[in-house]
Amino acid sequence: MMPHHDIEFLPFSPELARYFESINRQWIEAMFVMEQADQEMLSQPQRKVIEPGGRIWFARHPQLGIVGTCALMNKGQGAYELTKMGVLAEARSLKVGEKLLRYVLEQAKSMSMECLFLLTNERCEAAIHLYEKNGFEHCADIMQRFGKAYKRCDVAMRYRGIGA
Repeated sequence: MMPHHDIEFLPFSPELARYFESINRQWIEAMFVMEQADQEMLSQPQRKVIEPGGRIWFARHPQLGIVGTCALMNKGQGAYELTKMGVLAEARSLKVGEKLLRYVLEQAKSMSMECLFLLTNERCEAAIHLYEKNGFEHCADIMQRFGKAYKRCDVAMRYRGIGA
């Protein structure tokens, strides 16, 4: 539970699971359509992310409460997907996304993984810029291997800091 300029990072707990769903639902529904894969992961984070060896973190602001979340999902064979990174609209000007991403990348380095990747959509320009700035690069191999997980996926990126 390290504070990062007033933002505190909390690991997954069943009491926080509802925020995983509500925060991600907000941005997905604002920009896209909820897909079956979204519904399953958001409604059952313990079963879909934690039990298969993944992790979820939450960002807590001192006044606003839980404002962000991000998951690392175990995809098998040493591959992890950075997924469901969302920040509430009212907290987006506070750089929570960047602080959360850096925290999650720090945590990822202590986990046993060969490859860390993410899937997104070109409409998420601010997020793509943030990922590029923090060590992710566009990757055709990741798109080929994992890109079909979501209909909206047209961008696949791999983190240079792990196994690259």
